[in-house]
Amino acid sequence: MSDEGPRHSLEELDARLKKAREGQESRDGESGKYHRVPQRPMAIAFRIGSELVAAMIVGVGGGLLLDRWLGTAPWGLIVMFLLGSAAGVLNVYRAVNGLGIAPGYGRTREEDNERPNGDAH
Repeated sequence: MSDEGPRHSLEELDARLKKAREGQESRDGESGKYHRVPQRPMAIAFRIGSELVAAMIVGVGGGLLLDRWLGTAPWGLIVMFLLGSAAGVLNVYRAVNGLGIAPGYGRTREEDNERPNGDAH
C-alpha cells in the first residue's frame, strides 16, 4: 500500500483551511475578535422573555414535584419559585450583557484596554 493518498489529502485539507481562514479574516477585518451579532429588538425581547419564563416554569414544576414527593406543600413550591426567579433574572442578565458572544468567550483585558475609557460597547 502507498502512503501517498492520505498525505496528499491532508496537504489538500491544510491548503483549504488556510484559504478559508484568510477569507474569514478579510471579511471580518480583524481576526480573533468577537463582534456583536446584529439582532432585531423583537428577537432580543423574545429571547429575554423566554429565558425568564423558562426558568420560572422549571422552578415551579420542580417545587410541585418536590412537594408531592416529600409532602411539604407549599414550602417546596415557594422555595423553588424563588430559586427559579433568581435563575431567570441571572439568565436575563447574562443574555443582555453577552449578546452575540459565543459561550465561554469574553473580552480579554487587552480588548478592554484598547477602548478609550475601558467602556463596553
